[in-house]
Amino acid sequence: MSHIYIYSPSSAVRDKAAFRRGIKRLKALGHEVEVDEAALASHQRFAGDDETRLAAIGRAAASGADVALIARGGYGLTRILPALPYKALAKAIERGTRFVGLSDFTALQLALLAKTGATTWAGPAVGEDFGTEAEPDEIMQACFADLLDGSAEGSGWTLPVADAKAHAAKPVRHVRDAVLWGGNLNVVCALVGTPWLPAVKGGVLFLEDVNEHPYRIERQLTQLLRSGIVDAQKAVLLGSFNRFKLVPGYDRGFSLKTVVDWFRSQTRTPVYTGLPFGHVPTKVMLPVGQRVELLVEKRDALIYWGHLHAHHGDHDHGH
Repeated sequence: MSHIYIYSPSSAVRDKAAFRRGIKRLKALGHEVEVDEAALASHQRFAGDDETRLAAIGRAAASGADVALIARGGYGLTRILPALPYKALAKAIERGTRFVGLSDFTALQLALLAKTGATTWAGPAVGEDFGTEAEPDEIMQACFADLLDGSAEGSGWTLPVADAKAHAAKPVRHVRDAVLWGGNLNVVCALVGTPWLPAVKGGVLFLEDVNEHPYRIERQLTQLLRSGIVDAQKAVLLGSFNRFKLVPGYDRGFSLKTVVDWFRSQTRTPVYTGLPFGHVPTKVMLPVGQRVELLVEKRDALIYWGHLHAHHGDHDHGH
C-alpha cells in the first residue's frame, strides 16, 4: 500500500471521467490516494494559472507521498521553469518521493536534473493510463507496481527486425555507467539553448512523441543532431511516435522509417527503436537521471539500473 499524490502541473483535466476512473483504480489496488486541491482547476488551457500550478507542485513536494503522479500532460511546464521549487523537489526525492509522468512533464524532469541532479521517473499519467475505459495495460501496471515496492531494476524489450539489420555489423553492445535521460522530443528540443537542458555527455537518450508528422520528427531530431547532443551520447533509444497521418500523394514514401534510416546515417551514435514508452498503453518505467547499463544482443535489449554498482552478473529480463 502506497501513498500516491495526484496533481496537475500542465494542461487542464478535460476528461474528468477518465480522471475519476484512474483514481478509483489506484484506490482499488489498495493505495492511499490524495488528490491535490487544484487538480481540476482550469485557466485558459492550463490546470490553473501559473501561480496555481506552481503551488500544486510545491504541495506535491511537501506531501511526503511515495509517488507524486501527474493527472495529465499537455502543455504548461516550460513557461514556469524559472520559478519551480527545485530545492523542495530535490529534498522530497531524497526523502523517497518518486515523481512520475511523461509528455509535458519532461520539462520538469530535465530542468530538475540540470539544476539538482535528482532522479525522476518517466511513466504513466492518471487519466491516459489508469483512467482508460478498457482495463489498463498489464505491463504498465506491473512496472508501476515494481516501482512502488522497490523492485524496479530494469526494462527489456525486443528490437524490431529492421534494427537487427541496421546493427548487423555490431549485433552485441554493452554501454556501461551512462546517465539515462530524455522524454518527449518536442519538449527536449524546446529546452535546447536554455539552462534547463542537462548537459549529459556519454548518456543514453530516449525520445518519444505523439501527433507529430514524421517531417516534424525529422526536423526536431535534426536540431538535436546539429546542436551536437546526439553525437555526445553513447546510444539513442526511440520509443513510440504515433497518432499522425501521412499524406500519400504528398509524402510519396517519406515515412517514420525513412526518418529513422536518415537519422542513423547522420551519426555514429547507435540508434535503437521499439522502446516500449510514449503515448501508448504499454509503457515501462524509466529513471530519468539515473546511471544505467544498456545491453543489446541481436534483437534483445535491456536497460538495467538495479545493483549497478553492487555487481555485474547475469541480468534477468524483467519489466
